[in-house]
Amino acid sequence: MKEIDKDKIQKAIKMLLEAIGEDPNREGLIDTPKRVANMYEELSAGYRDDEKVHLAKTFEGSTGNLVIEKDITFTSMCEHHLMPFFGKIAIAYIPSERVVGLSKLARTVEVFARRLQLQERLTHDIAQAIMDNLNAKGVIVLCEAEHTCMSARGVKKVGSKTVTYTLLGDIDETQKNSILALMR
Repeated sequence: MKEIDKDKIQKAIKMLLEAIGEDPNREGLIDTPKRVANMYEELSAGYRDDEKVHLAKTFEGSTGNLVIEKDITFTSMCEHHLMPFFGKIAIAYIPSERVVGLSKLARTVEVFARRLQLQERLTHDIAQAIMDNLNAKGVIVLCEAEHTCMSARGVKKVGSKTVTYTLLGDIDETQKNSILALMR
């Protein structure tokens, strides 16, 4: 994807401020369009990043043993309301040939979280990237998140969490339940 158009974002934010009855030229709002453009550049950085780059650096490792990286924090943006959702992701995979550096799993989370998202898609995309790029025997991604579109507006249920998980590959029901327990 091409670079973002910060000028266009700034114009849109100025129009938004006017539309809600604010004066975009008052002291507290003068730099708001610029700040919002910078924020959107950061929150959409995943469109300009590639998980393949992060998952390409692998090492010889004990294959067949379970690898779990948990409590990977993330912030993403709900594509329905353009409001943040945030939480933690746990990744468990069974390597078939090589293992990836643990920081690369967190970087892969960032690639997909820094896009307009649905939590269900985020969870699946991370799992699919690990399967495709690591040739894993199996992978489970567990995501628990709070959505500000539910806590700050609408039903206003602060603290409610949504849990999603994706399982791909050769993991049977007994393994799945044991792995999910370890991931929590």
